[in-house]
Amino acid sequence: MKKNVVLFSTLASFLLLFSCKEDKLTEVVEVPLPTKEEKITIGSPNDVKADPGSFEMTKLPFNYDALSPDIRTLTLETHYSKHYLSFTNNFNKEILSTEFENMPIEDILKKMPLTNLKLRQNAGGYYNHTLYFNTLTPKEQTPKDTLAGSINKEFGSFNNLTNQFKAQSEKQFGSGWVWLVVDRYGKLQITTTDNQDNPLMKNALIPGTPIMGIDLWEHAYYLDYQNRKGSYIDAFYKHINWEKVNEYYVEALKKVKKV
Repeated sequence: MKKNVVLFSTLASFLLLFSCKEDKLTEVVEVPLPTKEEKITIGSPNDVKADPGSFEMTKLPFNYDALSPDIRTLTLETHYSKHYLSFTNNFNKEILSTEFENMPIEDILKKMPLTNLKLRQNAGGYYNHTLYFNTLTPKEQTPKDTLAGSINKEFGSFNNLTNQFKAQSEKQFGSGWVWLVVDRYGKLQITTTDNQDNPLMKNALIPGTPIMGIDLWEHAYYLDYQNRKGSYIDAFYKHINWEKVNEYYVEALKKVKKV
């Protein structure tokens, strides 16, 4: 099903979204914006399909308007059907006929040479966005079960975790991600990465398995919030699927043999 959205705007024809980081790791995506009173058609996430390859896009289990007004329809549609799709297709192209073609994504991220910038950018972009979209939900939740107990034990309370995660997200300079990870000792930690890097890569400040992450590239929020990054962080936090994060947490503990 497609929906028409009317935007009243005098914005330029194209918005260029880019990283402040070095040119070699820059992402430039042209997103056409409507002229005044122009109708744009918003499709369904079910219509988005990556080109054939080793890895597929995760299915978005709700429509593009499900997170609105916190994350609006056009923002989510652009993020999922353009940026995530692009990372998926480019990643599959980079690993075609290589040693990585049939390897699990986690192993690719751990083993790939960081000097291969195209593979690094697109493998990270694919993994990061898959996790991001898997941990969004229309309904506000709070942690339960195993994860809730560990948060209280290691951060003192869910409120403390929230404050620390949001503060770290506010401090992140330029394009990147803030993560909640399970480290090699089975402990929960908050950490950051630049560009499309993540804590599974060789250069991680705190190596670990991500169980939740916020995308701080401008493509994730600029159409809605412009330079008000803090408002986007608050909006994102209202839509974290803590049930899914708990599933990732239990899986990560098994890898470090803590359950």
